[in-house]
Amino acid sequence: MPIKVPYGLPVKDILEGENIFVMDDNRAMHQDIRPIQILILNLMPMKEDTELQILRELSNTPLQIDCIFMRMQSHVSKNASKSHLDTFYVTFDEIRRKYYDGMIVTGAPVELLEFEEVDYWEELEQIFSWANTHVTSTMFLCWGAQAALYYYYGIPKYRLPKKLFGIYWHKIYNRKVPLVRGFDDSFLMPQSRYTEVRTRDITAKGEITVLAKSEEAGVGLAMAENGRKIFVTGHLEYGRMQLRREYLRDQQKGLGTALPENYFPDNDPGKRPPLLWRAHANNLYTNWLNYYVYQSTPYKLDGTPWGDEIPDNFRE
Repeated sequence: MPIKVPYGLPVKDILEGENIFVMDDNRAMHQDIRPIQILILNLMPMKEDTELQILRELSNTPLQIDCIFMRMQSHVSKNASKSHLDTFYVTFDEIRRKYYDGMIVTGAPVELLEFEEVDYWEELEQIFSWANTHVTSTMFLCWGAQAALYYYYGIPKYRLPKKLFGIYWHKIYNRKVPLVRGFDDSFLMPQSRYTEVRTRDITAKGEITVLAKSEEAGVGLAMAENGRKIFVTGHLEYGRMQLRREYLRDQQKGLGTALPENYFPDNDPGKRPPLLWRAHANNLYTNWLNYYVYQSTPYKLDGTPWGDEIPDNFRE
């Protein structure tokens, strides 16, 4: 089934070129189907790159998905045109009275700031609070995961001695949890960050279940509230060339970033990196949409998804 995107969204042509079924608003209006409503809070500076990455992952299920992009009102984006944001993005004030089946919160290049120093932190706190009663399940990515762990559970982040940058093996734990159903024993996930959350801080919170961990990169996947909150510390949504682009960008800025680990063949930036994580990325998003969104969301999105009750299929 297709993903539904705003009419005229530039990345639509790229997705269709990849043989992904994309449908715009005009066609969707003529189908008698209640699509799954997914709100995507895009905090990344290169908006269109992230749009493409997320939409690509949401396209691999039999569900019809309506994707709504949201931006921060309290932050001026330097890398996205105002016309693009005005045309294809909503603000929190525009949707605060609505309800959504699922939400994705992306990462952001603000790791070296304290959370409270981020210029949109107060607005993000409002969104996190609102999501408790207006979203069935939320997936938090990279810095978004660190921010959510801090806001909801008081878990701090720590600066790393050097940038964690490359492709790392993560071992699966708690295999019976539906989110990792179909995963191999270990899987590769791209990481690109200067900070970490520590395993001991997460496991000290009885409410959080660790699902995947790496010897080098630490906790990779975790969940809380029986799947209402999903934490992904890396970037399974990344395309083949994203780490290469980030490496070249860092070199141009003179940051001295080392080559991404386990990425370029023979550590040669001139060689095309193999795509080794796409199948598990597809599996993660499909499992999330199926088991934690579609199977638990109400048919009518006109009230708190669950009220005071948690569906039986979310209980461990």
